[in-house]
Amino acid sequence: MSDDTTNDQFPDRLSVDPNSPYYNADILARDVGIRFKGAEKTNVEEYCISEGWVRVTAGNAKDRYGNPLTIKVHGPVEPYFKDKAKS
Repeated sequence: MSDDTTNDQFPDRLSVDPNSPYYNADILARDVGIRFKGAEKTNVEEYCISEGWVRVTAGNAKDRYGNPLTIKVHGPVEPYFKDKAKS
């Protein structure tokens, strides 16, 4: 919970789903942006830097529990803090 661990360090894997073991509210509160294959992505549900993939939502489709359907896409992943990019 200290700020020095979340300063500019991203976890290898991060999810926006609160039920996921990779969910981190402290980091998500800082407005994380994702560049995937050099393009800004706004529909990323989860990413993994070391394995090089992101899970993006598949339109408006939902599973039987009401969660958005996702597709895993492979390529270079670059997370960044949007507040740092504006400065």
